[in-house]
Amino acid sequence: MNKSELIDAVARDSGLTKSDSEKALNSMVSAVEYALKEGEDVTLVGFGSFSVKKTAGRSGRNFRTGDPICIPPRMSVRFKPGKNLKDSVN
Repeated sequence: MNKSELIDAVARDSGLTKSDSEKALNSMVSAVEYALKEGEDVTLVGFGSFSVKKTAGRSGRNFRTGDPICIPPRMSVRFKPGKNLKDSVN
């Protein structure tokens, strides 16, 4: 399912127009992005939780030349599915 299909599904299930559903989805995504940028975790009970984890810097190797390279530390987003989501998939 892509974003436009998700917007269609939200509009169909909620009775909102497609444009209102798109605004709601974009607003939710923006709120989650902002919270993660601020270092907060986002928990949607039953669905799952988003968190930010810092990965350490490490050394790697250039695949083409074989030269060693330095991979800098960075922040990455993690998602842990909730029990209800796990149960509905299985």
